[in-house]
Amino acid sequence: MVHIVKRGETLYSISKNYRVSIAALLKANPHLTNQNNIYIGQSIQIPGLPNPDTIPYRISISRRNKTLQLFLNNRLIKTYPIAVGKMLTQTPSGTFVIVNREPNPGGPYGVMWLSLSIAGYGIHGTNNPSSIGKEVSQGCVRMHNHDVLDLAKQVPNGTLVAIQ
Repeated sequence: MVHIVKRGETLYSISKNYRVSIAALLKANPHLTNQNNIYIGQSIQIPGLPNPDTIPYRISISRRNKTLQLFLNNRLIKTYPIAVGKMLTQTPSGTFVIVNREPNPGGPYGVMWLSLSIAGYGIHGTNNPSSIGKEVSQGCVRMHNHDVLDLAKQVPNGTLVAIQ
């Protein structure tokens, strides 16, 4: 996949967001001769992730409605209830991709963690199902465990996630 550099980003922040080492980014982008010299609008190849345009799935998250909608070929196929971040730790808005996944991450994350391309945030299950439908998380998107498993078995890494 290709990432377009935004204001304030560094190669380090990009590597952190996509969970890819700087060495791997430099290897995939031979035109980057100086890792401290990237610019807004520059294209950076992210190794190991497919182009999101080649994936028939996409996810749309509504923080206001506390729903996650799954689309296949631009047709809504499922709507899941979710929990989002509380006032002081709001779920970020923007367009991201799923970069990796971890089954049974432990702690409050339930049975599955889907990392988003913004460091520290993901879509995950919960050990507190009564929190679904509320603004209670540290910024992540919480789902019922059976729902996050259903979602994870359908969407591959590289799936586009739009949060509004």
